[in-house]
Amino acid sequence: MGRVTSPAPETAGKRAFVLACIILLALNLRASVGSVGVVLNPIREDLGMSATAAGVLTTLPVVCFAVVGSLANTIVRAIGLHTTAATAMAAVALGLGVRAFVDDTTVFLIASALSLAGCAIGNVILPPLVKVHFPDRIAFVSSVAGAAIVGGATLSAALTVPISEATGDWRWGLFSWALLALVTLLPWLRLLRHDVRTTDAPTPIVLRRLVRAPLAWVMAVLFGAQAAQAYAQFGWFPAILEDAGLSDGYAGSMLAIITGVGIPAALALPLLLARTGDRAWLPWGFAVVTVAGWLGLLWWPTQAPWLWALLLGVGGAAFPWVLMMIAKRSRTHEGTVALSGFVQGLGYLVAALGPFGTGALHDATGGWGAPIAMLVVLATLIGVLGSYLVRPIMIEDQLPAQ
Repeated sequence: MGRVTSPAPETAGKRAFVLACIILLALNLRASVGSVGVVLNPIREDLGMSATAAGVLTTLPVVCFAVVGSLANTIVRAIGLHTTAATAMAAVALGLGVRAFVDDTTVFLIASALSLAGCAIGNVILPPLVKVHFPDRIAFVSSVAGAAIVGGATLSAALTVPISEATGDWRWGLFSWALLALVTLLPWLRLLRHDVRTTDAPTPIVLRRLVRAPLAWVMAVLFGAQAAQAYAQFGWFPAILEDAGLSDGYAGSMLAIITGVGIPAALALPLLLARTGDRAWLPWGFAVVTVAGWLGLLWWPTQAPWLWALLLGVGGAAFPWVLMMIAKRSRTHEGTVALSGFVQGLGYLVAALGPFGTGALHDATGGWGAPIAMLVVLATLIGVLGSYLVRPIMIEDQLPAQ
C-alpha cells in the first residue's frame, strides 16, 4: 500500500479542533441543494430561467455527486486529505458566492455545479477524515457528521426564505451559505501544515481494482438504496399527502418531521452500536421501519401521516450508518478514500431511481402504488445488503494484485 504520512499523535485540544472542522464541513454538504429549492420560483423569474434549465438545476446534485465524487480518490492521492477538504470548501464558497449575484442562467448553472462539485468531494472525504483522526470513535464521529449533514439541509431550507425576506432579495438568502462555506474554509487552512497523504504507493487503489471487490459493489448499491429514499421523500412525500387531500402547508410540516427526526436518530446510533455491536438486525431495522412508513403512507395517508413521517425519519439513520461502515470496512485511509469514492460515485447514480423512478412510475400508472412498491424494494435491499456488510470484511482483502 505504500507509506502513509499521517498527523502526529493528537492532543485532546487538537482532536476537538478537528472534530469542529469535520462538523463544519458536514454542515455545508447539502446547503447548495437545500437553499436553492425554496427560492426556485423567484430565481426563475429574475433570470428568465426556462423549465428545462430548472430541471437541469434540480438534477445537478445527483450528477455532480456521482461524477465528481468518483474522482475524489485521485485528488486526495495528488494533494492530500486536508488540502482536498480546503479545496472543496473553497469551491463551495466560490460557487455559492458567484451564483448569488449573476443575471445569466448559464453562469448560474455553472456556479451551482462548482459548489456541488465541492460538496461531492466533501461527501467522499468525510469517512477517511473520521478514520484518520478518530479511529477509536468511528461510530460516534460518523453519526455526528451524518447529523450535521441533515442539519445543514434542514437549516438551509428553513432559513433561506426568511433571510431573503429580511433583505428583500433572494440573492442574499443564497449568499448567506457562501459565508458559511468561507467560515468553514478558514480553520481547514490551519490543518494544511499537517496534511495526510500516501506516498510511494506501488499499488494504488484504483477503479479497475475496486470493481473486482464484491464489498465495493454491495456498499455502492446499499448506499444508493438508502439515498434513493431521502431523494424520493424530499421530492414526493408532500405530493402524496396533497393528492390524498391534505393541505400543502400540512404536507410540508410532515416533511419537516422526517428531517427533524433524522438528526436525533443519527445521534442515537453510536449509543445503540455500543450496546449491540455490528449486527444484521440493525440494517433490517432500517429496512422495516422504512417499508412500514411507505406502506402506511400508501394505505392510510390521512389517518396518521405524522407516524409515517416518523418511521421514514428513523429509517434515514441508515445514512450515517453506511458512512460509518465505509470507514470500518477499510484498514487504511487510502482504502477508505477509494472505497468512499466508489460507493458514493456509483451509489448516487442508483439514488436517482428514487425521485426519477417515482415520478416516471406515477406518470405511467396514474397512482402511487407502483412508485411506492419500487421504494419498498429499494428499502428491502438495505436489510439484505446490510446483512453482508456487518461481516468483518476489509476492502483491502478483496482487492486483486495490480
